[in-house]
Amino acid sequence: MIHNRILVLGTFILATLLSSQEVIVFSRTSIELGQPNTLICFINNIFPPVINITWLQNGQTVTTGVMETNFYPQRDNSFQKLSYLTFIPSTEDAYGCKVEHWGFEKSLLKHWESLMPIPLPETTETLTCALDLTVGLLGIIVGTILIARTSIPRHPDPHTLALFIS
Repeated sequence: MIHNRILVLGTFILATLLSSQEVIVFSRTSIELGQPNTLICFINNIFPPVINITWLQNGQTVTTGVMETNFYPQRDNSFQKLSYLTFIPSTEDAYGCKVEHWGFEKSLLKHWESLMPIPLPETTETLTCALDLTVGLLGIIVGTILIARTSIPRHPDPHTLALFIS
């Protein structure tokens, strides 16, 4: 009888742990395009501690630059594990961490994509700079004309005109 209760309790605990697995993918440091970085796949609430972790780049399996930690036991008897992928960020690449465990209904796949804004081409930057320069110069010319028109009277008084000439 006690054996059956332990078996039921163990099954309940196992079902609870398997229903709350967590997979999170994030970068070690802030992303700079073209600069080496590391993606981290954090897997939480694993029981038993047997899983398969696969890194994907644009849907293809990646094996170079991959490292995994041992399992870290938690107070609730579940485990955590980390997997690392060194990579060079690019706007064209998408990465994923696929986790397989016999207790999962299907493998868990968490995607990571760079949230970097797409850089403007140099032609756009040059065009923007030229437009800003043109507007600035036009402002200086119009301002100079307006100042000149308001400082010289339309019907000059001979006495005032003598002040401007001398």
